[in-house]
Amino acid sequence: MDCRLDLKEIALRARNAEYNPKRFAAVIIRIREPKTTALVFASGKMVCTGAKSEEQSRLAARKYARIIQKLGNDQVKFKDFKIQNIVGSCDVRFPIRLEGLQIGPSTVLQLRARALPWLDIPHEAAKIVLLIFVSGKIVLTGAKVRDEIYQAFENIYPVLNLYRKIQAEPLPPPPET
Repeated sequence: MDCRLDLKEIALRARNAEYNPKRFAAVIIRIREPKTTALVFASGKMVCTGAKSEEQSRLAARKYARIIQKLGNDQVKFKDFKIQNIVGSCDVRFPIRLEGLQIGPSTVLQLRARALPWLDIPHEAAKIVLLIFVSGKIVLTGAKVRDEIYQAFENIYPVLNLYRKIQAEPLPPPPET
């Protein structure tokens, strides 16, 4: 926003704002449409999270800047908007053998199943990280543009198919005596 901000003043005057400097060095502001949360720092920098698209993120960031302007900060400008991280999630609808995927060929993976039941895969091309759960649910993060998320998923899907967990047939009921 290209200026320093008085966070205490913003927190006192803005609706849906909270500020606890002992816990976190930013004012947290929420709006309903688009449903997002902003972290506003004294430096004038802002992080906007929760938008469902790049367009919604830009619109939300503009709204937050306007809210802060209306509180008497006339020097606030909406500038240098940049998408830093896009997160996507999906469900491949089949369980995955993470232990097999971890030791498979040509993968640089970290299995964190002892602590958390997922596989953390750094994707080389775009620095995308994939969290792959046994259930088949996947979280992809680290993209700067939407196509990087799609590309990372298209690259990993054939590999996931190789490590599809085969469901055992249920045992027949015991014979009656």
